[in-house]
Amino acid sequence: MLLGILAFFVFYFSFTTLVFSVRVLESDTMQPNLRAGERFVFSSYVIYTLIPGFDLERGNLPFNRGDVVLVDTYMGEDPGLFHRVLYAAARFFTAQRVGLADPSGRRPEDYQFVRRVIGLPGDEISMTEYIVRVRVRGSTFSLTEFEVTGRDYTTHIPQKPPLWDSSLPFSGTMNAIILGDNEVFLLSDDRGSTNDSRTWGPVPVSNIRGRALFRYWPLTRLGRP
Repeated sequence: MLLGILAFFVFYFSFTTLVFSVRVLESDTMQPNLRAGERFVFSSYVIYTLIPGFDLERGNLPFNRGDVVLVDTYMGEDPGLFHRVLYAAARFFTAQRVGLADPSGRRPEDYQFVRRVIGLPGDEISMTEYIVRVRVRGSTFSLTEFEVTGRDYTTHIPQKPPLWDSSLPFSGTMNAIILGDNEVFLLSDDRGSTNDSRTWGPVPVSNIRGRALFRYWPLTRLGRP
């Protein structure tokens, strides 16, 4: 019996590390499209690093503009395989409810966030009144984010208080920037005071951990996010 549980856990750990993972959205930063408490299946991009000739940083991107992705913003030292196994075990035996912190007191969910891809490497990105315009690499003109994504989603535009300074990070206005060859631009669907590429800056492609494939809970909202 114990050996069977151990074998199943090894399979679970390998599968959720290399192929798919299950995530619970813990905040409303992706309102109105995604809601806190909803559960999703994410792909894992670890598997791509094992494929000969595949390089996430050479344009082989398994996601596109408009996709919902999981981004890792932690820039410190990797806690190591031992802690990742302990963390996975805690999640496994508590039905995804509890995850162990590493010796520094941090947990993956403390620095991994769900955000939407707005710009890909080489794109020019600007923002006016919370609406992004994207000039795709090689194009002579820019379009709104909704015209270049091919995905159906809406954004929550906050009401700005009087005398709001347009230079503030969440003011909804941003001068044009050009993404580097290994950078993407991520935003929350709630364009209020939520950390994303407006405060982080462009995110390295290598920090993308996976793409949301399927929402399986609640059943009334089953389907592709």
